Amino acid sequence: MLRQEPLDPALGLSNAGVQVRILYSSTNGIDGKSPIAVSGLLFLPKGTPPTGRWPLMAWGHETAGMADICAPSWVGYSTRVAAFLNAWLAKGIAIVATDYQGLGTPGPHPYMAVRPGAYGVLDSIRAAQRAFPAIGKKVLLAGYSQGASSVFGAAVLQPTYAPELDIRGTITTGIGYITPDAAKTMRDDTANQAGYTLIYPLYIALLAQQTDPALKATDMFTDKALPLFEMTRRACVWQMVLEVLSSHLTRAESLKPGYDAALAAIIPLLQYPSLKLPQPVFMGIGELDTDAPSRLQLSLAKDACAADTTVEAHLYAGMTHDAAVTTALPAAMQFADKVLAGKPIKPVCAPEAE
Repeated sequence: MLRQEPLDPALGLSNAGVQVRILYSSTNGIDGKSPIAVSGLLFLPKGTPPTGRWPLMAWGHETAGMADICAPSWVGYSTRVAAFLNAWLAKGIAIVATDYQGLGTPGPHPYMAVRPGAYGVLDSIRAAQRAFPAIGKKVLLAGYSQGASSVFGAAVLQPTYAPELDIRGTITTGIGYITPDAAKTMRDDTANQAGYTLIYPLYIALLAQQTDPALKATDMFTDKALPLFEMTRRACVWQMVLEVLSSHLTRAESLKPGYDAALAAIIPLLQYPSLKLPQPVFMGIGELDTDAPSRLQLSLAKDACAADTTVEAHLYAGMTHDAAVTTALPAAMQFADKVLAGKPIKPVCAPEAE
C-alpha cells in the first residue's frame, strides 16, 4: 500500500463502515516487469469482524473509459453496481476494487489486455491484506464485463504470480471470450448494425496504438468515425455511448481493413493464458447479452469445463448484459458461501435458461 485517503461519502457505498481511496504497487502487465502504481477503492463492512477476520472480495469493474477521470475511485459506481457491492458488504465481506493499470494513474490504460487486468486485481488483494489487519486470508474474485475478464485472468495467473493468496472461487457476469474466430464472427454478425457496441472497437484500437505507436487512426477508421475515435481519449463510457448512438454509424461504415489487421496483431494480449482455473468459477450469463455475446460466454463455459475447470454456469432468460449482474446475485452468493466454507461445487457446463 503506497497511500490511502478518506473517500467522499458521495462516491462510496452505504453499507461500508470504512471506505478509502487507495494507491498500491503493482507490475506493468504489458512488459511483465516494470513497477507501477495502481489506484482503487477499499471498503470494510460495518460492525465487528468475525473471529477469522473479514473475507475479502476483489472486484473488477466494467468498462469505464480510457481517461483517468473515468476511474471508479474518482467517479464512483453506477446504482446497479453499487447495489451489487452493498449486498456483499451487508453479508460481511470486505471489498477491494482496482481501477486497473493506467486508469486513474499515469497511463495508458491497456483496455481488455488480460495480464494487466489480472495483475491489478491480484496486487490489490496483497495491498489490502497487508494494510488492513481486519481483512482475512480467504478471498473471492468477482467481476462484471471487462472486470469479469480481469478476474478470470487473475484466477488463471494467481498460481504463478501470487501463489500465497488463498483464492476460493471466481464470480463472473458478462465475461468476454476473445479468440480469432470469435472476433471474425462478431465482426460479420454486427457489420450492418448501428448501436453502442461500436465503442468496443474504438477502445480496442487505442490498445492497438499503445502496442504499435506507428499505427494510424486513418488506417483503421473512416472519416465519419474518426471524431468518435479521438473522443475516446478524453470521454468516459457513458459519453461515448451517447455519441455513438447519435451518430447512427454501423461497424461497416466505421471500420477500415486496417482495423482487422490491428486487432489480429493484439489478439494474444486479449486471450486467457489458460482455461484451467485452480478454483471453481461461477458464470452468470444474460441470454440477450450482445456486449459479450451469450453464445461466446456459453462457449467459454464449455471450453473451461473441457480444460478441467469446475464451472457453475447460469443462463438467465431474457436478461441483457447489465441486467445479468442483478439477476445473478442470489446464486452468486450461494456459490460464495460454498467455496468459502470449502464445500464442493456441482459443475454446470451447459446451462438451460432459467
